[in-house]
Parts: sequence; structure tokens; C-alpha cells
Amino acid sequence: MRRAMTCKRLAAFGVAVIMAAGVVTGCGGKKEETAATAAGDGGAAASTEAGGVSEAGSFTDYSAGFPENVTIKIPVYDRGFEGWDPANNYYTKWIQKEFGDKYNVTLNYVAINRQNEVTDYMQMIAAGSAPDIIFHYDMPQAVNYNAEGAMQELNLDEIQYYAPTYYEKLGDTVKKYGQLDGKNTFFFAGRNAIYYNYVHLIRQDWLNKVGMEKPTTREELDTVTAAWKEAGLGTRGDYLINKSYTYEYPFIGSNPDKNELALYLDLNVAPLTWQATKDYLVTMNKEFNEGILDPEFYLNTDDAAWKADFVAGNVGTYSFYIAANTDVISSLKANDPNAEVSVMSPKALAPADSHPYYYEYPPYGMVMGINSTTSDMQRAAIWMFLDWMIQPENLFYLQNGIEGVNYTLNEEGIAVPVPDFAGESKLSNNNNKDYWCLVAEVADYGDETKNFKANLKTLAPAGYEQLVQDAYDYDKELKEYGIISPIFTKSIEATNEYKADLTAMWQEFYVDMVTCKPQELEAKYDAYCKEYLDNGYQEILDEKQALIDAEDYIK
Repeated sequence: MRRAMTCKRLAAFGVAVIMAAGVVTGCGGKKEETAATAAGDGGAAASTEAGGVSEAGSFTDYSAGFPENVTIKIPVYDRGFEGWDPANNYYTKWIQKEFGDKYNVTLNYVAINRQNEVTDYMQMIAAGSAPDIIFHYDMPQAVNYNAEGAMQELNLDEIQYYAPTYYEKLGDTVKKYGQLDGKNTFFFAGRNAIYYNYVHLIRQDWLNKVGMEKPTTREELDTVTAAWKEAGLGTRGDYLINKSYTYEYPFIGSNPDKNELALYLDLNVAPLTWQATKDYLVTMNKEFNEGILDPEFYLNTDDAAWKADFVAGNVGTYSFYIAANTDVISSLKANDPNAEVSVMSPKALAPADSHPYYYEYPPYGMVMGINSTTSDMQRAAIWMFLDWMIQPENLFYLQNGIEGVNYTLNEEGIAVPVPDFAGESKLSNNNNKDYWCLVAEVADYGDETKNFKANLKTLAPAGYEQLVQDAYDYDKELKEYGIISPIFTKSIEATNEYKADLTAMWQEFYVDMVTCKPQELEAKYDAYCKEYLDNGYQEILDEKQALIDAEDYIK
């Protein structure tokens, strides 16, 4: 029988696991108390709903503030923005003043390294110092955190009582997607999904120098980069894939098998043994051996490293989430005043005999759970905090700053950012999203056309609006190719047990197969697949297949 890793075992092997794969198993004690048992007068009757931790009852009314100070630890991504302290800035102080001081709550922001967030979280979970909210953008990793005993069961009546506006907007999402193993475990930010904020930049001046158009297939992209190499310009950029496995989507083919999609699509573990992965590896190996792929792509272990290659003029492509205050283009122009960029279609990543499939977001944003050690009062404060943040005026302030300082309102009511604003209330380089992502994934004006006009102003650097316009047009063109991977309603225990080892294996195996001689690839692939299956992946596939057969997933 499979056993969960004990704290004693963790102490012996945790550091090695962190170094190998960025994942370490945590141990946490779960409190048995629930907010439904909180004492006090003035509580109102909560509505009744199935699936709560306890019977619906009355909850303590803290609308006048907590009788004693309550401290809550809130996670925030640290993206390495120069000059920005994610845990202490104008907006964290504003939140403390407007919400915290009003309700006698102290908010401590805990910086989570965006590139190493799993490591950060797992270390803190193991040490008992994790924030009161444990979050991740991908459901499989959130499930992993829960499997380590890091989260407590939720009472939906309690959420509705303390956060009525939040629950009105997102209660149905919480009820539909928040259950795991029959227990209410997760709550979510809302998502009005957009995809045109993720762009594939290409050096337009390099295209002009070799007299070629922007590529629309992987074969055309290879032809373009071969011309760049011949002209001594540079190569195609890339990075080391070690999480959020979506590399295989452009190689799924033109008529994918639905059963294979359900079985293999998995952000948590690379589907090494799937044909789509093999096709991806064959293509990458070809590009590496032809010298048109960055020969040291695997040294780019985070976005910043790939960005540095692009800015330095070593590579001619770079994919990232664009924002109006990004420094990518300005830094590139500082190094090469003649540099020009444009946006490449996602079709350029897919072979001609495949469709440009992409990971389609589920109908929620951030996936969140409450720390298993969080108390009743802290939990109540968190619900109240979410309800305060989701109020339109507070959310708008966090997303845009101060009217007349950070932005002006145009005739359509859209916030127009002040160009190059650098005052005290300057937003972070991704428009403060790492604060308001707790309740919303994107800013929403309630109308698609209006949303695009607003996003054009917050996403496009001044003078580069065409980049976002092109990305928007590509998104419309390719909308039919989005695929939502299955959301399992039960834990996949084999994933929790083997993910760390398989992550380390994947990194070693795929880099070796990309960089080996073409004639060695087939034998290496067969041997690595066998080793991968023998070391846990077969158990993961078997367990997933059983859940698929039992229809224990949300389609």
C-alpha cells in the first residue's frame, strides 16, 4: 500500500528532493475547529447548502472589526521586477489602511518566487510557515499541495456569510470545481479568459534582412531560422521546460483521440510516452543539430534568462506575457536601435500536418485553498478580505491606481494609463495583477469590445499597439483549437508520489534527446520511456485511466 511521506523522512531527504526537482513533500497538522462553532452574539443565520464542513448555523459578526487583532499571511508572486518590493509598497500599505485597519486585521504579504513557487511553497509547508492562502494557477499542483495535508476542508455557508459579494459572483464555480475527494477544498478567482496577452515576439528586422515573411508553420519557422543562421544573425530562442507541460499541444496532430487527450494531457507530469511528445522531441532534435535552435536553451531555467538572450540579440524569438510597462522592447532597442519586433502567429509552432492546439483555461483563475493551520478568525478575515477586494471600486483602484495620477478616464469610462508614470503609486510591471489575482484573472469592463480597448492600453507599450492587435486577431482565428484538460475530482495518488522523480527524469531525458545525434534518438527514446514507465508513470496512467473509466472528472 502506498504510504504518505512522513515528517521524519522529509527531514532526511527534503533538501535533496528540492535540489533535484524543486518539489518537497510537506507535513502539516490539520485543525479540527470550524468557524461554525465560533462563539459570540450578533451572528446571523447562514444559508443552508450541502457539502459544508458542518451544519449551517450562525457565525460571529465581525463587520465592526475583530475584537482582537488578527494577522493573515497573503501570498504574492515575486517576479523579480527591478525596484519593486512585492511585500511592501504603496498598494500593500493602501490595502492595510483601507481594509486591515478598518477590521483590526494585519496583512502580511509573503513573497513567492514565481519561477520556483513549488519549491517555495513546499519548503514553507514543511516548516509550518506557509501563507494562510495556498495558491497555484494549475489545478494539478493545487491538488498536490492538498495531498500533503496543507489545506483544510471548507464550509461554503461560511464563505457565503463572510463574503456575500464574492460568493454571489463565484459561488457556482466553487461548488462545481472546488470539490476534491468529496470535500470542499478549493475556492477560485474569476476568469474572463483572454489569450492575446501571451505573445510570440519575432525580430521583424531580421525577417526583413533575409527577405522573408513571418512564418505560419513550424517548417516555415525552421526555414526562417536557417536563413538567420546563414546571415549570421542568431537562432530561435527557447527555455528549459520543467513545469506546466504544454509543449506538446502543437504536436497533437490534426485528429486527436479524445481518450488519449484525457489520459495524457497533464500540467503536472510530462507525457513522455505519448506520440505528441515524441514528435516534439524529433523536431527539437532536428533544429538543434541544424544549429537553428539556441544551443544552450536548456540553461535558460527561467523567463529572465530567455529574455536576456533576446534583449542581447542572441535569439530572434521570445514568448512572454506582455504588459504596457514591460522593458523587453525598450531594452532591446537600447542594445540595438535598429531592432524591430512583431508578433508571430501561434501556428508557427505547429507542424503543417497538425493543428495549433493550445491549453484552454478552465472557467476559473487562481486555484486557492486555506492552510490547514489557519484559525477560524483568520479564515473569516480572509473571506472578508476577498469580499472587500471584489468590490468594483477597490478592484478598479488596485488595477489602475489613482485617477488623475496613474490614469485618466476617457469618454468610454476606460482607464488610460499615464505614459511612463514613475511616482509613488506606480503599479507593478504587470499592472498589480499579483494582488488582485485573488478575485479576478483579468480586468473586466463587462463588454468584449470595451475590454479589448482597455486591455490594449494596459498590455501594449506606447507605440506598439499593433503587437496586441495582432495577437488578438490570431486568438480569434485559432479559437477553435483550445483544449481543456480533464479536471479530476479525486486525487491521483501516484502523481503525488512520483512527480518529483519524474520531473527530474524528464529534464535529464528530454535535454539529452534534443541534443543527441539524430541517429541516437530512437534508441534513447525507447530506453527513456521504459525507465519513465517503470519509475511511476505507468502507475499514474493506470490510476488516471481508472478515474476516466469511472467518470470521476469534470469534462
